[in-house]
Amino acid sequence: MMKKNNGLIVIAAPDEDGMTVRGVLRQKQDVSQRLIKKIIHGDSETTGALYLNGKTARFNERVKAGDEIHLVFPAERSWIQPEDIPVSVIYEDEDILVIDKQPGIIVHPTKGYKCGTIANAVIFHMTQRGEDYKPRFISRLDMGTSGILIVGKNSHAQDNLAKQSASGSMEKFYIAVLEGRLEDDLPPSGIIDLPIGRPNLDEPKRAVLPEDQGGSKSQTAYEALKMVPGGKALTVVRARLITGRTHQIRVHFSHFGHPVLGDHLYGNPSELIPRQALHAEEACFTHPVTGEKLTLRAPIPEDIGHITG
Repeated sequence: MMKKNNGLIVIAAPDEDGMTVRGVLRQKQDVSQRLIKKIIHGDSETTGALYLNGKTARFNERVKAGDEIHLVFPAERSWIQPEDIPVSVIYEDEDILVIDKQPGIIVHPTKGYKCGTIANAVIFHMTQRGEDYKPRFISRLDMGTSGILIVGKNSHAQDNLAKQSASGSMEKFYIAVLEGRLEDDLPPSGIIDLPIGRPNLDEPKRAVLPEDQGGSKSQTAYEALKMVPGGKALTVVRARLITGRTHQIRVHFSHFGHPVLGDHLYGNPSELIPRQALHAEEACFTHPVTGEKLTLRAPIPEDIGHITG
């Protein structure tokens, strides 16, 4: 399996002899039906294209063992304007970009933040590399959260990584500094299994909410790492998202009276840090094209490291 011209090259295996092109692509690369529909009638770099042994093909054609299938992704452009904002790259290739997001910046433009976002920064980074793609954020981090952020460079990468995230095969680990002694209310390690929802749909704040009242199943695995020495009781935890609800870690721990330090929405402002002390430290997933197992880490930023020692 190889990369070529913003697409894929797949060689049909002996046990795939007689299968359709569509079947081979979906079995080998889990190419989504959505992507297939996009390019089913395409025959160019702009609209996407499909070739079998170098000739324009259709997805329902049968293959023989050893046949070369070349799928060209459709070219896409983003409406977001480039801005020269620093991007700390952890990993990058033709299909994905993984960055270490700085705190204090929103990921994607909204009504309140039309510029100055990570998306604007990624577009600038893209143009500096001579690339042209529509950034697709696989998951998002809150404005005040730092750490690993994954970007798909094409719809295949997005679909594949989104499925990994939804199924739980993509593992995401966070470091958080919590107010108080966690052991007073929870075991030193375990899983918080409490549904989360929005009590007021006009407000951004979430809360633990029964499923029959609109809450969605939410699970956070955690391990208390240490108490922070000093006058104020603080607990450092490592949390793994089993599900990925908005504000999940912040909601789950605040529910037990241990909000993330500096969390203005679910806790209290802090003199120790101007934002919530939450950092996406590690992500483990399978590369959407090569199948390589990746474990990527973002170092603990100075503002949290200064607290935890």
